[in-house]
Amino acid sequence: MTDSEERMMAVVTAGNGGYEKLVYSSVPKPVPGPDEVLLRVLAAGVNNTDINTRLGWYSSSVTTDTQTAANRQETQAAQTPDGGWNGATPFPLIQGTDCCGLVVKTGDNVTPGLMDQRVLVRACMRPNGYDVMDTVWMASDFDGAFAEYVKVPATEVFPVSCDWSDAELATIPCAYGTAENMLHRAGVGRGDRVLVVGASGGVGSAAVQLAKRRGAKVLAITSRGKMDQLRELGADDVIDRDEDLVMRLGEGSIDVVVDNVAGPKFPQMLKVLRPGGRYVSSGAIAGPFVSLDMRDMYLKDISLIGCTAWDAPVFPNLVSYIENNEIRPLVAKVFPLNQIAQAQQEFMEKTHFGNFVLIPEQYR
Repeated sequence: MTDSEERMMAVVTAGNGGYEKLVYSSVPKPVPGPDEVLLRVLAAGVNNTDINTRLGWYSSSVTTDTQTAANRQETQAAQTPDGGWNGATPFPLIQGTDCCGLVVKTGDNVTPGLMDQRVLVRACMRPNGYDVMDTVWMASDFDGAFAEYVKVPATEVFPVSCDWSDAELATIPCAYGTAENMLHRAGVGRGDRVLVVGASGGVGSAAVQLAKRRGAKVLAITSRGKMDQLRELGADDVIDRDEDLVMRLGEGSIDVVVDNVAGPKFPQMLKVLRPGGRYVSSGAIAGPFVSLDMRDMYLKDISLIGCTAWDAPVFPNLVSYIENNEIRPLVAKVFPLNQIAQAQQEFMEKTHFGNFVLIPEQYR
């Protein structure tokens, strides 16, 4: 049997819509090109990016928060021409942005030293270099890790030497890459007072750890039931998400706001920033449209920083943090790959703390 005839099990997303679009089926096993490697997927993380891509939430036609969009797609699916990171998503698509894998085959131009290495995949790729913001995303622009095997450019795999489990490593790429990129862009350093919005989610909890690692004082916003877990993670203060931020913190009290929530709290976030403060965002799960008083921005010389493309140091930094035991993974729950719909349903309930992970059934 040749490579082209080999098969594997994968979750194929058939198009924009609800969980019915997630089809667990047999598909051809990928064959790596000259500059690629083939990975046996050991574990794949679950995150907002994969769900939002399936929903077509990135489309400019969507004006609601992610939960409302999910509820609507369950009953009324519609193909969106601009629903992915870079326009139309190439359905049918194997999603799965977070990947911990084992290199089982290398292309002709790839050093054989990568063989049998356990690696993480840098999901955000910069094919035209780091001087431009062009990106290619695994699982949005090409097939990802919700499968037994995945092929990726050899330049985007990073061997990791540590005693973490496969599931623990699979929590890292998207959430921690996004969080580290925001902190890097915002120049977070020792002594900064950093407000992390949505701190109990995957990106938020990563931002808490990574900001503490940089020597910042971290204030974390979450629901009341998750406050103790954030204190244990290192947050210096924890704020109920229903509290008025200006009343609680005072105007001009924060150096950096790290936010992937947005929504109706956005005006308060600018109020609590000091003159010259930085607001950095990687998402808008509470709603993409916000109220902006321009005077809060320009009279205080606030920098508004959008983050999608990961900068060059981000992923190598994360690998070093793992290997030096400077951060720790947060695995909330592990599911077999064929239970992806259940995993995403529970994920959208937002009652968990940390990350969900999928494991191909034969490796459980």
